[in-house]
Amino acid sequence: MRRAALWCAVAALVFFVAFPFAWMIATAFKPAREIFVSPPTLLPAQFTLENLARLFAETRFATYLANSLFVASGTALLTLAVAVPGAYGLTRYRFRFREAISATILFTYMFAPIMIIIPFYVLMRALGLINTHFGLVLAYTAFCLPFALWLLRTYFQGIPAELEEAALTDGATRAQAVARVVLPLALPGVIATATFTFILAWNDYIFARVLLSADELKTLPVGIADLYNASVVDWGMIMAAGMVVLVPVLAMFLFVQRSLVAGWGAGGVKG
Repeated sequence: MRRAALWCAVAALVFFVAFPFAWMIATAFKPAREIFVSPPTLLPAQFTLENLARLFAETRFATYLANSLFVASGTALLTLAVAVPGAYGLTRYRFRFREAISATILFTYMFAPIMIIIPFYVLMRALGLINTHFGLVLAYTAFCLPFALWLLRTYFQGIPAELEEAALTDGATRAQAVARVVLPLALPGVIATATFTFILAWNDYIFARVLLSADELKTLPVGIADLYNASVVDWGMIMAAGMVVLVPVLAMFLFVQRSLVAGWGAGGVKG
């Protein structure tokens, strides 16, 4: 009975989470007259690609998609470029107030984006970075960096320092020891950090709405919100846009799953 109750609870949770996505995908392939039919149907009676075709033909969705890919990828790369050496330094080098600095870094992540968006806007305007993708990447990086540092620091702490010392004894430099010993073992953490930053930048609406105003620079969340705020809401087009937005995230999850398994295997061999 306990197992049956557990499976029922799991099935209810899966249905609760997955049903909106299933409805969105089904609606994306329905003709306009079928979306508001009563009683509603889950599967489209007449399958059509009209909503997808109009999405790319009548809006700048392709531009928004390219902008989001550029901003999210740039944020992930810049965050890793700063977080990996920063977390390594917090783990391997001993200096005064090291633990206090680590705790302060995590504390800064507790501020909600809405609390710091006005100071960010003032700073970006002073630097002349308003309405630029580079300014948006810097904002996302600053917001993601505290958690990325803490997450990578945990992975680096789990790697024995004796492995680096053995590599240094064999004649490797510090950079070679990090690249050939530490990073392969910390690969799951690096991938998890990159995934976290990519998805946050991909889904964010607040920073993109405040820091970008030109239509050709908008990202997907802002572009889709503008579709919803139109005088006539085209639900078929909006559902098609939501379905397309899911594709890069799902692809990244498939890649991450395979890479995480490979990273764990490499760590076991080196250990």
